[in-house]
Amino acid sequence: MSINTLIDSLSTQGWYVWDDFLISSDIQEIKHCIPNTLQDARIGHRESLQGNRAIRGDQTVWLEPEMGVPIALYMDKMEEIRQALNYQLFLGLRDFETHFCRYPNGGFYKKHVDNPRGVGRRKITTVLYMNESWKLGDGGELVVFDKKDNHLFKLEPLAGRMIFFMSEEFPHEVLPTEQKRESIAGWFLTEKIL
Repeated sequence: MSINTLIDSLSTQGWYVWDDFLISSDIQEIKHCIPNTLQDARIGHRESLQGNRAIRGDQTVWLEPEMGVPIALYMDKMEEIRQALNYQLFLGLRDFETHFCRYPNGGFYKKHVDNPRGVGRRKITTVLYMNESWKLGDGGELVVFDKKDNHLFKLEPLAGRMIFFMSEEFPHEVLPTEQKRESIAGWFLTEKIL
């Protein structure tokens, strides 16, 4: 798989699944850099941020390159992709934000779109899965819909797998987990983070 395949898929169907985006050792090294201080995830944007356990039940921490070389390398790789997407698709992507997500047993995230109301800065969503022992029945799959609420596909959260999709085009949800589920969610942005 390559960046060119990603670009072709995003421009034709609006999403792409890249298996083996990272190898197991890379995932383990990133996990070792994640701080223990995760916070209950919230919904909304800036002043409207709020916790709502009826909508989502994960814990998150925003990632910064200073957290360790493995995270910095991951963000460098995403920067290469950002530049390639801009070069090929002229999307005006100016930045990338990302956080680590941990869903405890029973955690979920109800159907949503990745841009809070009236805020369209997130252009492309990315999710990297980090669940090396995931098996059928463990739950936590990503379910993706089109704008007319038609079910498109269900994606198993296998370690090393990355999905990219157009943030405003595809409502999606995380099904309840039967085991701890870990991932890194990210967004290519049309505005620079201040």
